[in-house]
Amino acid sequence: MPILVIAEHDNVSIKGATLCTVTAATKLGEEVHLLVAGEKADAVAQEAACIVGVSKVLYADDACLANGLAENLAAQVIALAEGYSHILFPATANGKNVAPRVAAKLDVAQISEITNVVSSDTFERPIYAGNAIATVQSTDAVKVISVRATGFDAAAASGGNAIVESAPAVTANDRSSFVSRQITESDRPELTAAKIIVSGGRALGASDKFREVLTPLADKLGAALGASRAAVDAGYAPNDWQVGQTGKIVAPELYVACGISGAIQHLAGMKDSKVIVAINSDPEAPIFSVADYGLVEDLFTAVPDLCGAL
Repeated sequence: MPILVIAEHDNVSIKGATLCTVTAATKLGEEVHLLVAGEKADAVAQEAACIVGVSKVLYADDACLANGLAENLAAQVIALAEGYSHILFPATANGKNVAPRVAAKLDVAQISEITNVVSSDTFERPIYAGNAIATVQSTDAVKVISVRATGFDAAAASGGNAIVESAPAVTANDRSSFVSRQITESDRPELTAAKIIVSGGRALGASDKFREVLTPLADKLGAALGASRAAVDAGYAPNDWQVGQTGKIVAPELYVACGISGAIQHLAGMKDSKVIVAINSDPEAPIFSVADYGLVEDLFTAVPDLCGAL
């Protein structure tokens, strides 16, 4: 039976987490279908058709799907669920909003944030803030799964030749409606898609110091800015910068942690980074246990010196 992947997009382009979800789907079967649900998202459907590993794109076009409202998107997925053995969502904020609704309506268990496919019914997922890996087996007829993007390489965005097929759109629900969306605009890369991230912790001491010390380094590296939960809770950085178990899960090519002690909550969100550089004045800081390169020094001295050397 084919596998259905739910594409995450903004009606303009495909989000990177979708490509990683496609890779997970190809490990489950050879026939992978991708659902693009939106309004006037023809460009997204054509982009989806070029993803390597996708054999068919189902395009549902309707005003009620324009803003990714969870109730409407879940209904759209359920309408197409028959005939699929697996339904995969990226484990993003949107995916985590829709997947449980689909699982509940189908009366099956949701398998959350898988990082490896063992077989068609067996998966691995992190538990206890990533300190243990659980192997989960499901006997449900249809398996509803969210995929942690950091666990899989992104599928090639070009080179595929899938067919695009129109799918009947669902009727809008009358219990919820889209009101507004506030989008944070930044010239920097999106945190979950950035190849380089510079993160700061509570040791920075103030929001102005956070930007004064870390922004020049991020500018030099072309990096996104991140923060520990402690820094966010203290008001030094906005919520959408938070990296960790209760923030964003990232796995960039380079992660620079400045003044971050390395609490389990934070490590769970970044320890899969390819190269980790830690700068901390405490030689016993837990962050050094996962760091590839560690510098025991005051960050207010080390970071400017690093900027000067770049």
